[in-house]
Amino acid sequence: MTVSFHAIPTEDAEHLRNGGSDAYGRLPETLIADGPGYPCRHCLTAIATGDELLVLAYRPFPQLQPYAETGPIFLHKKPCRRYIASEVLPPALCSSDYIVRGYGKDDRIVYGTGAVTPADRIVARAAELLSRDDIAYVHVRSARNNCYQCRIDRSSSVG
Repeated sequence: MTVSFHAIPTEDAEHLRNGGSDAYGRLPETLIADGPGYPCRHCLTAIATGDELLVLAYRPFPQLQPYAETGPIFLHKKPCRRYIASEVLPPALCSSDYIVRGYGKDDRIVYGTGAVTPADRIVARAAELLSRDDIAYVHVRSARNNCYQCRIDRSSSVG
C-alpha cells in the first residue's frame, strides 16, 4: 500500500481567498509573514517572509459533530498550486514531530491511534494505520498546538 498526502481542496482555498467566510462564519484575516512558521495548507509549503497570508478557522470534516475539530490555519493570500504527492513528505512538514491520528468512516477519532510521531516516520505510521479496516483516513497535526496540517489517504499503486 502507498499513501498520499492531501492539502485542503482548491475549492475551499478559492472560497476563502474570494471573500468567503471560514468555519466560524468570519472573514479570514490578512497578515504579512514575519518569519518562518506559516505553512500554507493548500500548497503545503512555507509562506515566505514578507508575503501576505490569510489566517482563518478551518474544519476538515464534512459536517459538525463532536469530533469535528476546528482550528487556525494559514493560506497564501495569492493563489498557489495544490500539493499532491504519494509517499513524499510535504515541504511544510519540517518540524521534528507531529501528531498522526486515524479517523473512521464516520469522521470520528479512532481511539488509541493518535501518537506524536517523528517526521521521518509519518509515512510508515500512516501506512500502518491505513492497513487497518477501522481507519478511513489519517490527519497530520501539529505536535505543539494540534493545528491541522494535512490528510493522508490510501492510494493504490499502479503497475
